[in-house]
Amino acid sequence: MPHKGQKTFPAAPSERPNMTLAHAMLAMEISSPGAPDVLKPCAVPVPVPGHGQIVLRVAFAGVNRPDALQRLGAYNPPANASRLPGLEASGTVVALGAGVTRWQIGDKVCALLPGGGYAEYAATHEAHALPIPEGLSLREAACLPETCFTVWSNVVMRGGLTGGERFLVHGGTSGIGCTAIQIARALGARVFATAGTDDKARFCESLGAERGINYRSEDFADIMAKLGGADLILDMVGGPYIALNLKALADDGRLVQIAFLHGAKAEVTFSDLMTRRLTMTGSTLRPQSDLAKARIATQVEAHVWPMIARGALKVVIDSEFPLPQAPAAHWRIEAPGHVGKIVLKVEE
Repeated sequence: MPHKGQKTFPAAPSERPNMTLAHAMLAMEISSPGAPDVLKPCAVPVPVPGHGQIVLRVAFAGVNRPDALQRLGAYNPPANASRLPGLEASGTVVALGAGVTRWQIGDKVCALLPGGGYAEYAATHEAHALPIPEGLSLREAACLPETCFTVWSNVVMRGGLTGGERFLVHGGTSGIGCTAIQIARALGARVFATAGTDDKARFCESLGAERGINYRSEDFADIMAKLGGADLILDMVGGPYIALNLKALADDGRLVQIAFLHGAKAEVTFSDLMTRRLTMTGSTLRPQSDLAKARIATQVEAHVWPMIARGALKVVIDSEFPLPQAPAAHWRIEAPGHVGKIVLKVEE
């Protein structure tokens, strides 16, 4: 009890009592490298937040290509990260680690995760969580962090896209593609996108692409060259696309590589890079430092969240599966027909 006249102060955010959590939680683990059916339900300990971390009661988790690569044994998590798949989620803050200042128990957030999203609870750094954009549901918000962080950091921070430039994104109806089209269009760029069918090409145009290109029946490199070349290309295909991308670039153009679905090796003529002053770069998000991800989060909140608020960026959701049906979600993301994001519903 304080003495009469003595002032009392509320506890600092990191000193406020956390919710009483269960000791174990339902999660989906990778039982062994392989096809989607290796994802199995399991009971594992609820994460305990470290310094600067928060724990979410997960409502929805996004399903992404890196999850499938991890399942295959081709994308191992960092040493200090959860071994469970899942790189983004939305939910409610239920526990705070020491030093947390931004969030309070009960806050609704969406967050980039180092892993662990396929579970009832997940931990992440407080700076990697963002408020739910106004007007969006938890379901929609779960689709944002991995995709928006990846697109913004590679298209704008690394690729330097500006208004008026010609931008080409491959896989225009993927989660990354749908987001990249809309962000680039909101920045005032001329947007072009490849897709595997005429219907998908038209869908890219409905999102803001000036021209959707069916890569099965059209030569994207030739089309872009006739338009003067792309100033920036965002590619996740790799393999034979690498040389074609260089052909499709304008002089002084930039190629940003974020994945290699068709292989990481290609033969290119490097004299073209010199004579045409081309730039080849790329990045992966998960291995970057907490500070680097925090810097991306700051820019995403400052620039992308307002796009959502004014309706310039909308979430495209292909399908939803309950958490125990994670194998079906992985079969879906690996099928050619999906358009937009796939989510797991975790909280009933």
